[in-house]
Amino acid sequence: MPSRLPDFYRFLTSVHPYDVLPPDELEVLANKFQVLQLSAGDIVYAHGEDLPGLYLIHWGQVEVRDENDVPVSLLGMRNSFGERGLLRDGRAVTSAKAVEDCTLLLLPAHDFAALLETNEQARRFFDRSRSQKPKDNDLATSRVDTLMARAPQTCDPDTDVQTAAVMMRDFGISSLCIIDQEKLAGILTVRDLSNKALAGALPLDTPISRIMTRDPITLSPSAIGSDVLHAMMERKIGHIPICESGKLVGIVTQTDLTRFQAVSSAELVSEIAHAATASEMAKVTARIPQLLVQLVAGGNRHEVVTRLITDIADTATRRLLALAEEKLGPPPVPYLWLACGSQGRQEQTGVSDQDNCLFLDDAVTDAQMPYFEQLAKFVCDGLDECGYVYCPGDMMATNPQWCQPLRVWREYFRSWIQKPDPMAQMLASVMFDLRPIGGSTGLFQDLQEDTLRAAEANSIFVAHMIGNSLKHHPPLGLLRGFATIRSGEHKNTLDMKHNGVVPIVDLGRIYALQGQLTAVNTRARLEEAGAKGVLSPSGARDLLDAYDLIAETRLLHQSRQIKRGDAPDNYMELAELSDFERSHLRNAFVVVKSLQSAVGHGKGAVG
Repeated sequence: MPSRLPDFYRFLTSVHPYDVLPPDELEVLANKFQVLQLSAGDIVYAHGEDLPGLYLIHWGQVEVRDENDVPVSLLGMRNSFGERGLLRDGRAVTSAKAVEDCTLLLLPAHDFAALLETNEQARRFFDRSRSQKPKDNDLATSRVDTLMARAPQTCDPDTDVQTAAVMMRDFGISSLCIIDQEKLAGILTVRDLSNKALAGALPLDTPISRIMTRDPITLSPSAIGSDVLHAMMERKIGHIPICESGKLVGIVTQTDLTRFQAVSSAELVSEIAHAATASEMAKVTARIPQLLVQLVAGGNRHEVVTRLITDIADTATRRLLALAEEKLGPPPVPYLWLACGSQGRQEQTGVSDQDNCLFLDDAVTDAQMPYFEQLAKFVCDGLDECGYVYCPGDMMATNPQWCQPLRVWREYFRSWIQKPDPMAQMLASVMFDLRPIGGSTGLFQDLQEDTLRAAEANSIFVAHMIGNSLKHHPPLGLLRGFATIRSGEHKNTLDMKHNGVVPIVDLGRIYALQGQLTAVNTRARLEEAGAKGVLSPSGARDLLDAYDLIAETRLLHQSRQIKRGDAPDNYMELAELSDFERSHLRNAFVVVKSLQSAVGHGKGAVG
């Protein structure tokens, strides 16, 4: 039966968030708690049960297990549990059992709800959502679909120059999108009319197909404003059509961007795009750590920070490819440079090596291969000089294995799927994160979709991929809920990469495989998995919240290191975190472990 403890009030003053409550409020709240005495082995609650309230451990230890009966956390004194279910539908999403004699404090559900309603600090403590509203007029956090002009003016390729000029004048616009058979075929700008038609004294009935820019760069509505600005500055263009599922849905011009601010990263992109040597680029990339500090201090979300930083690496890669072609001459056959790893996923932070490969047109001959060997060496050496160090695992285009004709790449993927040994699993995991950077993108167009279809259809391959994805575990343990590194240079720290974001990256890759999702970015994969039913809406929300918190904590750690004058890394001491932050981070790791367990038990779309 519930009872009272004589030191109950004093105990609550040592537990956050109760320690910040005014004494009179805390005294009222203290009287609402009930005290439960449990023996070792007693069940606190089972999965799916209605929760009577929020539990707080006064003494002893409680083991929390997920819906698959897999342990996710061993909690000790001052730890709360049960809030996750209370904040959803009031039913337990885990099970809990006393592993030794315990004294638990129970705050009834209606009193817990009243506490959240009346106290902002308590609400912030127990609500694990870390979503932030984009700042007004901030280009870095504004989606393209909020910037673009919808339903842009269009015409067909046979439209003559005079008619096109009249349309631009009458509509007061500076460009026309050219549509051929319902697809975007090109774009015509005022500059094209001036520099090509007028300056070239072309007849007024000249078809605009002769002077338009064919196959212009496009972006999707989900891109962010800085993607637009970076592309404009790198390519010296002022108009970017916006397409979704192959259809034109809008256009963004320089005028649309004048009121937005994303100058810092855009300046770095511009300087790199016009650099003449890798040494000049290295002076620019040396400012990336300070950019990271500014972006984090500005309250930008982690996916925006990593996208902006990755944009710089992409620009450096394309500039090095251009310089290589200037040095070596035009390529003998079409090629495509692709990034994998964090650059492929657009998730680079202040610590990044390089992971890349080359797809070559099947027409390439043995006599032409030295050209691409030299190109790969030029680019990889240049990236290393810019601070993107050589991949320790030699996953680079300089490795002959990763510089091959398209037919060989198709065979790679086919063999990895048909014979999923550990090495094949590792390689397939890396290659599922491929993203084209420079060259002929058509070489990649069908390979991704074909590979996803073949992989998803092979249940043995999927099972091996799932097993491979569960090798990285969230750092949950006894020490205040965390398992730190036990020995070596980074003893007593949390590895925020391999035990933090990587387990979520692995889950995102599995969801992409199960749902044949083409997104490469981890957050985009999780969002798409939730939208398409691969992951339940509630599971997607939980995992997105967990990912946001873990990734944000990692960036804050790196930012603190940079401000101290240290090189950024992924090893964080627990002393960097307040009790508030530790509690939230532990909860985030519990969510990840639960989702890992669900995938391992064949329950991708968990509730």
